[in-house]
Amino acid sequence: MGKVWFVGAGPGDAELITVKGMNLLNQAGAVLYAGSLVSQAVLKWAPEGCEIADSKSMTLEEITAWLIEKAQKHPTVIRLQTGDPGLYGALIEMARPLDEAGVEMAVVPGVSSAFASAAAAGESLTLPEVTQTVILTRTEGRTPMPEGEDLVSLARHHCTLCIFLSISLTDRVQAALGEAGWQEESPILIVQKASWPGEEKILRSNLKDFAEDCREAGIKSQAMIIASPTLGAKDWPSLKGSKLYDASYSHQFRKANA
Repeated sequence: MGKVWFVGAGPGDAELITVKGMNLLNQAGAVLYAGSLVSQAVLKWAPEGCEIADSKSMTLEEITAWLIEKAQKHPTVIRLQTGDPGLYGALIEMARPLDEAGVEMAVVPGVSSAFASAAAAGESLTLPEVTQTVILTRTEGRTPMPEGEDLVSLARHHCTLCIFLSISLTDRVQAALGEAGWQEESPILIVQKASWPGEEKILRSNLKDFAEDCREAGIKSQAMIIASPTLGAKDWPSLKGSKLYDASYSHQFRKANA
């Protein structure tokens, strides 16, 4: 029996897969990729003759059956998922049937679109004495949110929010942040297909206008919404510096200057 690897393909750019993920693809006998979200360019790392299938029209049962079947034929089988497998990827739902079938599995983390979106826009998700907290979340759609995790409650922390799977629900996001006390002028960053060569789109707006701006820009899917007090910090007149690099601050590798 072979081993099934859940590999994070990263946000889109084929070169943003991890070295470990690329090396596993190089030796894969079979690859099942999420074709609605994963760029086909990532498949260039798979060897000639590898069995490759697209899961976008499959049910969960069909996906796990495919993985189990291929594990009976190949030492290395890969489930290639967008971003990181541990974020909104049904990892546990797929892993449980593999365990029941006695198929060994492992996970290779990947670069999340949250980080790729911030990188694309040249933004930092944290800043000293501004915010040191990042919340990865979504707004309620067909999948309800657990108690206490509604967007209004989370937004009341006024830290960085990376909002997944919500670009078709921008009016709800707008209302939730407004209810949580965010000002209409609060900056909002939207990045569609972060890191995808030739397809990435970056939109800067504010809480008041971003829903309409997204509609005008035709951004309807595969987009990250970032609301953060750190946005636009490159243009601020001054910043609180990191103590790590402060000449008056001592640490294990450097003595403070007098």
